Amino acid sequence: MYDFNQLARAYAAVPVTGDLKTWHADFVVDEVMPVKPSGQGEHLWVQVEKKGCNTDWLARQLAGVAGVRPAAVGYAGMKDKHAVCRQWFSVHLPGRPDPDLAPLESAQVSVLQARRHGRKLKRGVLSGNAFRLCLRNLRGALSRLPARLETIAQEGVPNYFGEQRFGLGMRNLHKAERLFARSLGRCGKYQRGLFLSAARAWLFNLVLSARIEQGSWNRRLPGEVLMLDGSKAFFADDGTALDARLAAMDIHPSGPLWGAGTSLATQQCQDIEAAAVQACPRLLQGLREAGLAQERRALRLKVSHLRWQFTRDKTLIVEFVLPAGAFATMVLRELLQVRNRASSR
Repeated sequence: MYDFNQLARAYAAVPVTGDLKTWHADFVVDEVMPVKPSGQGEHLWVQVEKKGCNTDWLARQLAGVAGVRPAAVGYAGMKDKHAVCRQWFSVHLPGRPDPDLAPLESAQVSVLQARRHGRKLKRGVLSGNAFRLCLRNLRGALSRLPARLETIAQEGVPNYFGEQRFGLGMRNLHKAERLFARSLGRCGKYQRGLFLSAARAWLFNLVLSARIEQGSWNRRLPGEVLMLDGSKAFFADDGTALDARLAAMDIHPSGPLWGAGTSLATQQCQDIEAAAVQACPRLLQGLREAGLAQERRALRLKVSHLRWQFTRDKTLIVEFVLPAGAFATMVLRELLQVRNRASSR
């Protein structure tokens, strides 16, 4: 039932394959923060470079080193385990001195800097992420890649939630179904959040796929809800002259992040959304009963500062910046066929 390959692509496939994550350094992520720690306050902000470990695990290690409960540690977003990631954490230390962070250092973790600030680092507090990806062992019609990269730079890509959101074998969706059916057993707050997020993400992906299939993922429909680029702000389309802003990717069509309440989408847009998700009634009902509020997500993803370089050994290096919550792998999905070497380790 849950098959990521069933989701439509915006552009015709380019017959090129390449390997990703042969080494951790082939996938580099650097957080782009909207604020810098002030140097004063109850929270110690710590920037680390990590590889081969996930964000939640590192947060718990930091809590142990600092002598605080895991809830006292904050971070803006999850980062890939099989990558080199420069990421910020915060530790709440009211009335306490800075801890010795040396025990945190290892082959997997390096502390880059630590500075005080007045607020906890919360989920989603990011301007975006800068990526540097290295695709090795390219095979196929390599001469067609520059044109596709130009298209992506000019027109963007579908803003799908990546496969990482759903877990190995889409298991997070199956567990969401069991959660909604009250047959999952004990489930912590963190795990429950993962399953709810996966359910929402899958329904959004189905709507986006439907919009791609009928050619409207990057244009307005009657009853549209539009989103500002790089923002969570959205508004119902009132029919005013917005085509120039849409073409400039200042605004985007949006899709639903399901929950309780009524969607702002109406007319044709509402009809497409309802039809796209009708095969998943258990996810729909479960999300309504979970008490999550209706939200929106842009259907189109703007790929900023896109640069690329081919090396002599059939390797492509691609650099770009995405807004928070976007998936670099979904950019690659519209570029070439990727073999994820990390999944075979």
